[in-house]
Parts: sequence; C-alpha cells; structure tokens
Amino acid sequence: MYVSSSSESRQLCRQFTLSEIQLATRNFDELLVIGLGGFGKVYKGTIYEPNLLAAAIKRLDSTSNQGASEFWAEVNMLSNLRHCHLVSLIGYCNDGQEMILVYEYMSNGTLEDHLHRRQTPLSWVQRLTICIGAARGLDYLHTGTGIKHGLVHRDVKSSNILLHNSWEAKISDFGLSKICPKNQQTTHVNTVVKGTFGYLDPDYFYTGKLTRKSDVYAFGVVLFEVLCGKRAVDTTIDEEHWGLARWAQDSIKEGRLKQIVDTNIRETLSTKCLKDYARLADRCLHSHPKKRPTMAEIVAGLESILASQEKANKTLHGGGMTIFGKRVPMFVFPSNGNNSESTSSSSLKLFSDFVGDESRIPYEFDYDTICVATDNFSDANVVPQSAFASMYKGTLENGQRVGIAGPYSSSECRRAEDVLSLLVQLQHENLLKLLGYYIKEAKPFFVFELAANGGLDRLIYDPNCDVLGWNERYKILLGVARVLLYLHKDAPIRIIHGDVRPENILLDESLEPKLSDFRFARCLINETDCVDTDVIHWTSSQHGRLSTKSDVLSFGMLILKTISGCRTYNGIPAANENFLQYAWTNWWEGTYSDIVDPRIDADSSSIRRFIHIGLLCVQANAIDRPTMKDVNSMLLSSSFLTLPIPKNPHIMEDECACTNGHEVLSNNYGSETVRGIGIGARTVPARVLEEDLAYTNSQEVLSSNNYDFGTAEDFILELEPR
Repeated sequence: MYVSSSSESRQLCRQFTLSEIQLATRNFDELLVIGLGGFGKVYKGTIYEPNLLAAAIKRLDSTSNQGASEFWAEVNMLSNLRHCHLVSLIGYCNDGQEMILVYEYMSNGTLEDHLHRRQTPLSWVQRLTICIGAARGLDYLHTGTGIKHGLVHRDVKSSNILLHNSWEAKISDFGLSKICPKNQQTTHVNTVVKGTFGYLDPDYFYTGKLTRKSDVYAFGVVLFEVLCGKRAVDTTIDEEHWGLARWAQDSIKEGRLKQIVDTNIRETLSTKCLKDYARLADRCLHSHPKKRPTMAEIVAGLESILASQEKANKTLHGGGMTIFGKRVPMFVFPSNGNNSESTSSSSLKLFSDFVGDESRIPYEFDYDTICVATDNFSDANVVPQSAFASMYKGTLENGQRVGIAGPYSSSECRRAEDVLSLLVQLQHENLLKLLGYYIKEAKPFFVFELAANGGLDRLIYDPNCDVLGWNERYKILLGVARVLLYLHKDAPIRIIHGDVRPENILLDESLEPKLSDFRFARCLINETDCVDTDVIHWTSSQHGRLSTKSDVLSFGMLILKTISGCRTYNGIPAANENFLQYAWTNWWEGTYSDIVDPRIDADSSSIRRFIHIGLLCVQANAIDRPTMKDVNSMLLSSSFLTLPIPKNPHIMEDECACTNGHEVLSNNYGSETVRGIGIGARTVPARVLEEDLAYTNSQEVLSSNNYDFGTAEDFILELEPR
C-alpha cells in the first residue's frame, strides 16, 4: 500500500469550510450529538451540496488527549483505503483550532450500542454476521492494502465497529493506526503504548512491540463481548474479574461455558457452534502472539460457525423448509435439468414467501423502474461480456448502482426462475447479491448488486487495464475458495456451481470477488457428491457426471489462469504443449516463474505454493484432487511440507473438442472421464531456478493421495492451558 502524505491526502477527499460544517450541524446543536469518544463529540449532520447526504461529523475537543497527529493520521489512512467493511471518509475541515472529520452516516450506530444499550437485542446470527464483516475489514487492513505494508488498527473495540442500515459492519477510528511491514509475521514496530484498557494486548503493553496480533487479541475480546453481552471492563463485579477476557477464560476452564452466554441468545446457539466459537475467541487471547490466529483464519472460522448454525436452524418438513422463521417451499434443480410447469410456479412462490430478515428479502420492482434505471435499456448501459445472457448497468431512484439481468427469452425464462429460487436461499459475502426482481408478462428481470470492476477475466487478460498485483489476486482466490466451500458443505442446499471461471468472478469496488452465473449449477441431494446432468460442459464427464470435484478442477484452472494471465484457449499453434502440461513441467523443474504473469512483482514462495495447489486441483483423476475443504486449508497454510506432490495431469492437446462454446478435453482415467481445459502456452524462455528445486524433491513432502488437511473449522483448536 502506498500511503500518501497529508498534503496529497487532502486532494483525495473533500475539504469543508467551517461555515459548511456549522450549517450541517446547526452550529453544533447538542440535540444532534450521537456519540462521544476520545477525539470528541460526534454529530449527525446533513451535507447540502452537491446532494443531500446524512453524515457523521466528529469534532476534536480542545481538552482531548488526541490532536493533530491523530487527525491527520485518520485523513491520511481513510483517504487511501477503500473497502466495504471500512467506514468511508467524506472529507475534513481544518480551520484554525477546529479539526473536524466527516464520515458516511451509519444509521444503526455501533456494535457497543446494540450489545449494551439498545432494548432490542441482536440475534445470534446477526452477531456472527457482524463479527465476520468486522474481521474481513481487519484482514484487509493487515494484508489487503498492498504488497509491502499493512496497517495495525491499534484500537479495535465494539464502539469502533459501526453498523450500516443493512447491518453491515464497518471498522472506524484510525487515529491510532500504525503502518507495519507485512512480509513476515514476526514484524513489529516499537511504539508508545496506546489503546483502550480491556482490549489492550498484554504482550504489547509490557514490551511496546506492536504487531497485527495485537489487533487479533482485541478482536478476541470483542468476540467474547458479543457472546456474553458483557463490557470489556466491568467494575461492578469482583476486581479480579473486571476484565472480560480473564473472566471468560476462567469461566470456560471451570466448565461454565453455557452460563456465560448472553441470556438473550443462550437458547438459540447450537452446542457445536458455541464450543467452536469459544475456542476461536480463546485462541485470539493466547498469551503468545505467534500462537494467535491471523484475521484470515478468524474469517474462515467464523464463516464455518455461521454456516453450521444456519444448517442447525434449518428444519425440513412437509416438502418445505423454514428460512428465518417462515416456511417456504423448497425447490432444487432436478438432476437431469428438466423442469415441470408445477415446479416452476412453486419456485416463484419463494419470492412472495421469503420474509424474516429484511436485509435479505428480494424487492419486487415494477417494469417502469427497470426502464428508468437502464435509461430505457440504452446501449450505453450494456455490460459487455457479461456472465449473464444480457446485463445492463442501472441506477435506482435512491442513487444505488445496480446490475440488471434480462430480459430472458421464453426458453431461458423457466431456467432463470429456477436459478433465482436457489439464490434467495444462499447468503455469502462472495456471492453476487440478489436485490430484487420483476417477473411479469413473460419478461423476467433480476436486479443484482453492481460489481463495479467487472469480471476477473478483464483485469487479468486485458493489457489495457491497470495491472492486478499478486496481493489482489491472492485475496480474490481466497474469496472464491471460501464461497465454493460454502456451496459444497455449508449452504442450506449443497450446490455444485459447475462453471467456475474468471468471467464468472465479478469484482466490487474493493476487488472483493463475487461468484455469479448459476446456470450450470446442480443441487446435491442427501449426502451424495455428484449428480447426473444432460448439460454437456467442460467440468462434467462425457457420461454427464458432475461432482464437487468438478468445481475443484475449475478452481485449479482459475488459480493457474489468475497467476499466468493466460486465457483458456487463444489460438496458440498445436505444436506447443498444452498449458497444464507446461505448468506442471515448469513447476517440477523449478522454473515455475516462466508461467507467472511477468507483470506480477510478488514474493516467489507464495506464488510457487499457489501453483502447487492449482496443480493438485487439476489432477486427471477426481480421486487425486483435494476437496474444497482441503483447498481452503492449503491456501491458508504457509508450509510446503504439508502439500502432496501433484501427478503429471497428462491432458493431451490432440483430443481437444469444442462443445457449447467451451474448449474441452476428454480423457478416460479409470472410471471417470475428465473434461479439462486446453490452454495455449506462451512462448517463454526456459530458465531453471536451481534454488527452487529443493522443496519439490524433499522427502518430507506427502504422497499425492495423502490429504490430511484441516479446514476452516480445524483452525479452531481445543482450549489450551495457559
């Protein structure tokens, strides 16, 4: 991350005059005060130009211990950072003694408000969702802001986790943040100890060494605060247990885990989720910082806990299912892809019956709204090379930018309805979110969140686009891996996506990946991992068998294409090796850098590890491929010595055939026919990097069939004695 100087940052956000701030706050009317922190009072204000906009306006108190350094740190940091789980800075005012910060307004206040002040308590699922969002924001600060630097927030607490009107969590208050090199986990900065008691990492307090694991400790306190409904410091009880962290850990050791849970949610937690959550929170508080999880591991753990809780909440009866307290008919794709009139109409009933969690209810738009949003389907609003049959950019009356898919032909209509009946039952941050629909007059339209940066294919293939660095590619691959694990294992209905490729990975403004296009998706009934399909597609066998390992194969190809910047098939003469053979050969000989996009400047060991994992995923025989559960663990691990050696994929280029617009390869391996992708190889010089050969020949590497990896759940270890 490049963090600009204060003078440069001033040009990246709006500078308000004092008179504009006074107008927005009615001259700092006390009735508009919505908060009070170490910096000063926070007012709810209204910015009048260029458009009416609600804002949170934070004014420095002259008696505060904070001052210009914290003020400019906040301006400098937030002017350079953009993420859906970080609060947005609109601008600032620096006029004489007045130092004022203007943020987007968070209508649901802070997490602290809802845990300790509000009369309507948050549900357990809401709390988990908020924690996941906050963890994602911190993970971005630690690892996602650039290649050389990360940020340590240094003041993680429930009052600094703000909640959007859709209950989306946003990390705020960057006045104490520090830039920290992130190439090594042991990297730290020596600094004067600052933070909030109750959340302060004891190791940082005693040594003055600040690391990202200091934020992890504070987040562990937040996790217990969310679980117990108690403040981080409670002076109303015995002095020995003023600190929530110590009290919670002692209570768990004494076997009183269930008793410490907030009574508002105690009866709604599954036993497994409670134990897993407590183990994760306890790991965050480990006395040795190196033994604490990373924020990426915390995100994975929390997502697994949420999915497990939602699965426990799901009840099947009478041909239907209960979703957020409302019984609706459950419709899944027939395995052969054929639908009847009755099932099509029943699938539509999901839209009218889907109630309970307002943030997930798809809105029914009228046709006029669709027309106005797209400027009457103007060609200027067409999204080129969309994952959907047709897609338009649009703007709703409230100013929200959306993507509108449709209209669908009569032959596509029923399938589109089936896909949408599935999407309303899925929830994951790496799925393209359905906002609403219009289904009348045989002209269905579906309204999705707009992925502002389009498809991954454009950013990795188009030489005219800004270069996507390795750090961004790394985060995108992790996001896709997480959502595939959700679909295969944790979703209310287990899903095979069937078409994982760069074109179907859409990216929002913060480059967060969103998996889209479920036209080839199939549902897994009971405990099976494969289905029959009459759709000929490159991820299914020639006998029409589609399995979770088909998605694993696709994900392996996604890894290799994302690293190489090379298309699936680009007309390279047949005399060249196919890409998989080329990739495996270079990996085996240690010349892996020859298949890496030359525009990437990144740490060689992490790229080498990802190529290794990608080759494991594209093994010709499905039994040799890991599961997405294994893949997630491998991606989060940093050790080569736990990875099996991939076999040569042996995909022959002369068997390439084109079916349904996809370049497919058909080869029989045992009982399964594997369809892979033939990728034309670039002409590159052969450079043998001898220093990279050692790890591939290590006797400590496991055999190719020995997969014994943990999962997101396995990061949550048993409680360790202190």
